[in-house]
Amino acid sequence: MAKAITHFRPQAQAAAWPSENLMKKLLLVLTGMACLPAFASGQVVEEIVARVNSQIITTSEFQRSKDQLKDDVKQQDAANADKLFAQREKDVLRDLIDQQLLLEKGKDLGITGDTDLIKRLDQMRKEMKLETMEELEKAATAQGISYEDFKQNMRNQIVTQKVIGEEVGSHLSITTDEQQKFYEEHKNEMEQPETIRLSEILIAPAKPADKPKADNPAEGAAADPSAADAATAKKEQDAQQAEQALAAAEAKANDLLKQIRAGAKFEDVATKESAGPSAAQGGDLGIFKRGTLAKELEDRTFAMKSGELTDVIRTKQGYVILKVTDHQMAGIPAMKDVGPKIQDALYYEKLQPALRAYLTKLREEAYIDIKEGYADSGASPNQTKPIETTAAKATEAKNLKKKKKKVLGIL
Repeated sequence: MAKAITHFRPQAQAAAWPSENLMKKLLLVLTGMACLPAFASGQVVEEIVARVNSQIITTSEFQRSKDQLKDDVKQQDAANADKLFAQREKDVLRDLIDQQLLLEKGKDLGITGDTDLIKRLDQMRKEMKLETMEELEKAATAQGISYEDFKQNMRNQIVTQKVIGEEVGSHLSITTDEQQKFYEEHKNEMEQPETIRLSEILIAPAKPADKPKADNPAEGAAADPSAADAATAKKEQDAQQAEQALAAAEAKANDLLKQIRAGAKFEDVATKESAGPSAAQGGDLGIFKRGTLAKELEDRTFAMKSGELTDVIRTKQGYVILKVTDHQMAGIPAMKDVGPKIQDALYYEKLQPALRAYLTKLREEAYIDIKEGYADSGASPNQTKPIETTAAKATEAKNLKKKKKKVLGIL
């Protein structure tokens, strides 16, 4: 029986979100904005590269996309960046036209992306450990980023993904036979060592407030015997405070463990409460093979099943709760264990040609005009070239004026 995959799975992004640079998320989404062409006169020269119905694509948008492609291929394969860029450069205008067509289709379907935009922004706020959305806006502004442009960029991504999901992805189906065939053909590639994926919640004891020290405590103690008593008392007090802080950390860790076992989501608790560097990622520490963890931890965690939690564990940093989010045994996994991965692989294998066919259909229903010297690698021979009218020219001039004003505002 065929199994339909009715939801759109966006392709994995190459960029990660390092915890040491929380604003990188904002910067990566709007990297292209830093690539706007500036001229000695301080003005931006804008020309129209293509018209897609009532929308236009300008030279600066085209150049930003090329610059972004250069950065992408460098991150993907620095050694072959030039070769990869040369292969993909011809599709830059095609991708910009694709986006305009999908955004316009989103309007026709009544897809605004507003609800999903709010959810994504709020998730970003939580990961950056900001209290309010206003703080997120201030964080963007502090980096010289237009918050409105940032939101619009994210909204466009949401709308295009939803259109692809509804118009293309929902019509794809994957049969059990296809999955079995894929598994048999790629079985040897799936062989793996035993691994676990771990997440942690670290509760560190509170540090006592720093107090000014005497210039030379030993000298003071020799001059005044009472000073030695005071120094001894101070050490005992510090030790007592350290014990109290440690006990408080242990109590908090046990309370959080109790909450999680009662139904609280581990990732949410980690994001909010963990003092570890992986907090922004929901506590995710990554994948570990045997021999990469301390012996005590390895013996404990490799004996656990996916989804199981450890008790509270004492470490040098404080107290940790570990969760085994995935446990893969050595060898070739059973088909049921890699089913979702097989479905993803087959889904994308079918999605790409189906999506190109859909975008070709949209081109044939649209009016697209390309400036001489530029080419749309996704063009259809059945496209209709627009007829020049006074109204069309007025709309084009209005859109170009808006884009010029927007670019000058950014610069």
